[in-house]
Amino acid sequence: MSNVLNLVAFDIETTGFAVDDEVTVLGFAVPLGCRVFAQVPECDGDGAGSIEAVVEDRVDTEVMLSVHESEAAVLDAVKEFVRMRLCDDEVLLVAYNGETWRGGFDLPFLRTRFASHDAAWPFDDVPYADLLPVYRDLFNTSIEESSPSDLVTVYDLLVEDGTGYGAVDPFDDSAEAVTAFEAGRVADVVVHNVADILRTQALGRLAQRYCSKSDFQVKSLTPTIGGGAGTSG
Repeated sequence: MSNVLNLVAFDIETTGFAVDDEVTVLGFAVPLGCRVFAQVPECDGDGAGSIEAVVEDRVDTEVMLSVHESEAAVLDAVKEFVRMRLCDDEVLLVAYNGETWRGGFDLPFLRTRFASHDAAWPFDDVPYADLLPVYRDLFNTSIEESSPSDLVTVYDLLVEDGTGYGAVDPFDDSAEAVTAFEAGRVADVVVHNVADILRTQALGRLAQRYCSKSDFQVKSLTPTIGGGAGTSG
């Protein structure tokens, strides 16, 4: 890897937290904008055009959006995007509590969902680092007697102080994305996802300015056997 890696931040939205819940939106913040994949079941009647119009109105960055009728189609599209854009030694995939040694959410959830479709794991040869431990351990985020470490609070404290990317977010809490998707408000879920990946990207760049490469605790996401290919991949 070169001394300066291109950070690619990612985040997912889901229908819940159970083993049979699904990915609804998955977004990546790349150096020149955002790439977002959204599940829009045909019965919702919410097309790509109306979602794109809402996103364009609320987000001051380039967003490339594709909509898919099922979770399986979303995961297939993500797999192709990763193959074409992220399998590069100059890229570092980052998330905020995506996966840490203590747990995390996004990557464990994705492993279960790819396995449920017997689909190939997409992040073969992709290095990954989680930003939560960096900010929990290496930055001071103390407020009175507490030290919050959630994405939105840390971003507001250290980057924009409540303005900027976070201002476009239609939700006060990520849990609202679940009920919004159930109500057919896919555009709001996409905007929320974009806000979170842009926050994550900004925190990743800030950490690059003040922390050493070893502080990022980079790990490989390459599976043990055969690039993670399932029978469908």
